[in-house]
Amino acid sequence: MAKKKTAYVCNECGAEHTKWQGQCTECKEWNTLSEFVVSSSPKAATRDVKFEGYAGNGEEAGKIHKLAEINLAEVPRFSSGMQEFDRVLGGGLVPGSAILIGGHPGAGKSTLLLQVMCYLAQSMSTLYISGEESLQQIARRAQRLKLPMNNLQMLSETNVEAITRVAQKEQPKVIVIDSIQVMNMDGVESAPGSVTQVRECSAYLTRFAKQTNTVLFLVGHVTKDGNLAGPKVLEHIIDASLMIEGESDSRYRTLRGIKNRFGAVNELGVFAMLDVGLKEVKNPSSIFLSRSEEPAAGSLVMVVWEGTRPLLVEVQSLVDESSMNNPRRVAVGWDFNRLHMLLAVMHRHGGLHLGDQDVFINIVGGVKISETAADLALLIATLSSFRNQALPRDLIVFGEVGLSGEIRPVPSGQERLKEAAKHGFTRAIVPKANIPKGGIKGMQIVGVEKISQALEAI
Repeated sequence: MAKKKTAYVCNECGAEHTKWQGQCTECKEWNTLSEFVVSSSPKAATRDVKFEGYAGNGEEAGKIHKLAEINLAEVPRFSSGMQEFDRVLGGGLVPGSAILIGGHPGAGKSTLLLQVMCYLAQSMSTLYISGEESLQQIARRAQRLKLPMNNLQMLSETNVEAITRVAQKEQPKVIVIDSIQVMNMDGVESAPGSVTQVRECSAYLTRFAKQTNTVLFLVGHVTKDGNLAGPKVLEHIIDASLMIEGESDSRYRTLRGIKNRFGAVNELGVFAMLDVGLKEVKNPSSIFLSRSEEPAAGSLVMVVWEGTRPLLVEVQSLVDESSMNNPRRVAVGWDFNRLHMLLAVMHRHGGLHLGDQDVFINIVGGVKISETAADLALLIATLSSFRNQALPRDLIVFGEVGLSGEIRPVPSGQERLKEAAKHGFTRAIVPKANIPKGGIKGMQIVGVEKISQALEAI
């Protein structure tokens, strides 16, 4: 009989422990260890599998190469059929890459991949593996979305060895695994979705993709905290990690690149969820600027930089007298701790005391902003709401605010101003160092160095 041993793996970092303990010694997280049984049978030794019938990536295994002798020829990419999807991927699909797509249930993961696969199936061999939905359900969805259904090959299977055997026979260029949490592997004695199964199945499938130059898509679930379910080592195995974000009651979805070995990180793609599936939004700034006709206090437009392009986003602030001893601070789409810091800077260097006021911040359109270039716009919108005075509708603001009240410059200032001018904005308050030498035609630009100067400009 094969010998068995018990190990404990951390759900956060993937570290293994010989016995259970409350805290992981590697990542210092609490209550993250899960028990699993390791089998020493020959079936479990799958790390050195060589898939037959493929030449691999052309590099001989075990051979040392000098850095100067390595072939620097660019790997050819091919389009997925969606420009926004290609943008987030870094320009298209790279053969031999493993891409993880995560998101909440109903975000549109399966819909997006089904649209892409139906498009690619018209020009190359593709294989869609479904482990959760039946093939009839997927066929009905494709029919409802009016997608071409002739050439896409479908397979209902959850065993990764069986999947790779079918893939070796069919030799597809693109494979979708929907989803990695239901896959299982022979010799791994734990339930599908456990730490061990997710890690071993992902490593096995990624190794197959690398050796066969196949594009591999893995669909992943997220936890209630919004993080990707499974061990953190999964993010190290794959080449790109993409996350679909969007509220269930919103028609818009954003696809954000969290990790990408073949392109820029934090690139953003915007899609609209329609009755015919996900449709690309070529000009995202237009959907985030759906403002009311009447000027309103606390509303201001800012320019943020997402990946390789600027986006115009509206920030709304509401300041109201608090009836509680501890006034509320609520931020939707913005870092809660940074809001507290900016209000303290406004009090110390701007003379605006909001200690007895409730402050609510909302980034319109469900966008999550992490860039510090939105600091100045947030403070000016808060001042507008506190004074109950509307700001000019043709005003654009961006700039980072320091703890000493200084306004720091931000990257790509000229590109931000050009994007704002293209949408009809004629006035701007920006850091003094971001004023372009030649100016922007048709735009009045005010450069500021201190928070007090920004308030005077308003």
